[in-house]
This record gives sequence, structure tokens and C-alpha cells, in this order.
Amino acid sequence: MPELQGDDAGQAHFDAVIARDSRIEPTDWMPADYRHALIRQMSQHAHSEIIGMQPEANWITRAPSLKRKAILMAKVQDEAGHGLYLYSATETLGITRDEMTAQLLAGKARYSSIFNYPAVTWADMGAIGWMVDGAAITNQVPLCRASYGPYARAMVRICKEESFHQRQGFEILLELSHGTPGQKAMAQDAVNRWYGPSLMMFGPPDTDSPNSQQSMAWNIKRFSNDELRSRFVGMLAEQAKVLGLELPDPAVRLNPDTGKWEHGPLDWDEFKNVLAGRGPCNAQRMERRRAAHDGGAWVREAAAAYAAKQAARAAQEVA
Repeated sequence: MPELQGDDAGQAHFDAVIARDSRIEPTDWMPADYRHALIRQMSQHAHSEIIGMQPEANWITRAPSLKRKAILMAKVQDEAGHGLYLYSATETLGITRDEMTAQLLAGKARYSSIFNYPAVTWADMGAIGWMVDGAAITNQVPLCRASYGPYARAMVRICKEESFHQRQGFEILLELSHGTPGQKAMAQDAVNRWYGPSLMMFGPPDTDSPNSQQSMAWNIKRFSNDELRSRFVGMLAEQAKVLGLELPDPAVRLNPDTGKWEHGPLDWDEFKNVLAGRGPCNAQRMERRRAAHDGGAWVREAAAAYAAKQAARAAQEVA
């Protein structure tokens, strides 16, 4: 059998690693499509963490107690860290953070549709934690076994912290739902508004998601969009009972034949509109992100100048 060379040898090694469910590392050969798919998914994930800070940061000063302020501040700081981990991991694929940021600010890169909805009451902080972060955990825990090593390793710490975020949201809703009638109504309203968007976080149905199928073939993803959505619905259905709240979906049920949780129809036209930039808060989120980027230019310039000064000093010491 002739010896494989160049890309043929690289493809053979890549296929063998995927077949034995092992890890691809940055120095390994990988198909261009695999690299592109990872950059798209990982950068979108990083952008989502950074944009996702906005609806919650807006409530830090309005949280009902010092304890709540401190917890929410810690959560927002975690999300900044998650973005840092993911940008760093994505840079191992040969794209710079400046390039990823430019793509986001130019509207060429997406972030999760869920962050284009308004957080209008304190109960939204509970619903975001319980439902949005709960959906994130459902989606991201399998990513700890993703075939690309830097992505999988970043997800281990992120998922641990997301578990805290989900618990924090659940506890907010639990307190509200056992408070005054007005507080319980506020909690129920938040759940009603965030239910549909949180289910759509997993992406379009499997029949309309070709990227998902390819990612599963490469072991980047482990489960399809609909499978993850079904698991998430089951989690919500059981935990809602403890909260004393109702899911705004009478079709939710455990199918005894398939053993899977089912839900009612979702508004996929709304989903597509939000992704296309026509959601309730798309313009506001990007306007604030661009303003923050421009406002932080002096910090980046100072850091670059300091790094250059340190490098020059180190070079003089060597000389």
C-alpha cells in the first residue's frame, strides 16, 4: 500500500481521530471545512457571552438587595470570562480576536438570538438564569466532549459556572413565586415571555439544520437540536412543579412510546426575524457593543504600549 503524503495523510489521521472519538489539537491537520465550522460556532458562542452581559448588567444597580447585586455582578463577570476563554480558544484556529470583533461589529457574525429580547422586570433575571442558562447547560455539557481540544477544555469550566447561574435564576423565581400574589404574577409573566425564545436557543428543527448534522458527524456536537430541546423541556416541566409556576405550553408531555418530552409549535418566523436583525433589541445591543468597543480603545492602546515597552526592556537585558 503506497504511503500517504500531505493532505491525504492529514485527512487519514483526522478521520482516525474522529473515528476513535479522540481530540483534534491546534497543531494537527484538519479539513478547511472543519476549521471554518469551529470558527463559526466558537466565535458565535464567544460573542453571545459578551452580548449576553447587557440585559443583566442593566439590573445590577436595580437588584432588590445588596446580596442580589453582588450575585448578579458576579454572574456578569463570569460571562465576561467565558467570552475570554472562548475567544482565546478560537484564536488557536488561526483567527485573531480583532478579526472576530470586527466581524461582530460589522454585523457579519451572529450571536444567540435570545439576547435580543428585553429584560423588563426583576423576575426576568430569574427567568434568564433558570431558562436561558438552563438551555445553555443542556447544550454545552455535551460540548465538554467536543472533538476540538481547546473548545472542549474551555467548556468544562464554563459549564461549572453556568450551573451556578442556573441555580441563581431558579432561586430568584422560587422566592418570587412564594411571595406576594403580585410577585408570583411577575414571575409567571417572565416565564411566559422567555419560554419560547429559550426553546429556540437550540437552533432550528433538525430538518432545517444542515450545519448541525455535519457538526455531529465531526463529533463537535453530540446531539441534534431537537434532541437537546426535548431534554430541556423535560427539565423545565419537572422544575416548574417545584417553583409552583406553569409553562405556557399545554402541549408539553412525556411521550410514553418514545420516552421523549414533546412541546407545542414554536414561532420560527420570529426566530428568523431576530437572527436577521429585526428583533426587539438587536439595534440596541449592537449600538451599545460598538460604543463599549470604541470607549475601550484607550485601554487596548495602553496595554499594547506597555507590552511593547516590556518587550524592549527584555531585549535590552538579553543584549
